[in-house]
Amino acid sequence: MRRFFVPPELSRGDVFELPEREARHATQVIRLESGDELTVLDGAGGVMNCVVEAATKKALRVAVKTRQHRAPLPCPITLVQAIPKGPAFENIVQKATELGVARIIPLLSERVVVNVAQKDAAAKVEKWNQIAIESIKQCGSPWLPAIEAPVSFDKSIQQVPQVDVMVVASLENGSRSLREILAGFSTAKRTQPRNALLWIGPEGDFTSAEYQAIAKLGAAAITLGPLVLRADTAAIATLSILNYELQRPIL
Repeated sequence: MRRFFVPPELSRGDVFELPEREARHATQVIRLESGDELTVLDGAGGVMNCVVEAATKKALRVAVKTRQHRAPLPCPITLVQAIPKGPAFENIVQKATELGVARIIPLLSERVVVNVAQKDAAAKVEKWNQIAIESIKQCGSPWLPAIEAPVSFDKSIQQVPQVDVMVVASLENGSRSLREILAGFSTAKRTQPRNALLWIGPEGDFTSAEYQAIAKLGAAAITLGPLVLRADTAAIATLSILNYELQRPIL
């Protein structure tokens, strides 16, 4: 089924038009015509099976056949990700969205070499949001992650939410496996975590002072094995484990 994104404020009616970007793709790339069926995701849990009522080169009007609301995944996961250089962060946004992350906080830690000027932050977030939109269309998730503006490490420490499980990928001695951390929580609480937060550092890793600050928030240091992973690989690997372990219905 062909999937498109229309935000909730534009898709409440029984008949509505796709935003211009989506309409152009539908009419000029996929070449939808009157009578063709499609699925619309609103990024807030809404899934609409629709039929094309009218199509031009720049506009597409659809009628809703069925509408449903899907609950979010049982364990909202926040990713606090130090911004790596090059296109790696875009890859992280794409894959994190496919893995069901609820919130992404781009982090400007001490060893981040990327300089994001305040005047450019909004454009960056808009680009990342568009990548996330394409990702939910690909994987079929009706939930669009919240992507925040890049934030300094000091501010991030003040803004992180309280969660059941908080972990930080670490190269330092004394780190434990993620499975051990999750098993310990389940044993102590007799349930699985209802929310989680993951810290991933930059190419040069977090500094010792940053690790200490994160630890004071209650984060457990986890190892990702004997090999040193790139920042984007570390994020995807850890999120894959969290998705597998935590995204099951809470009994």
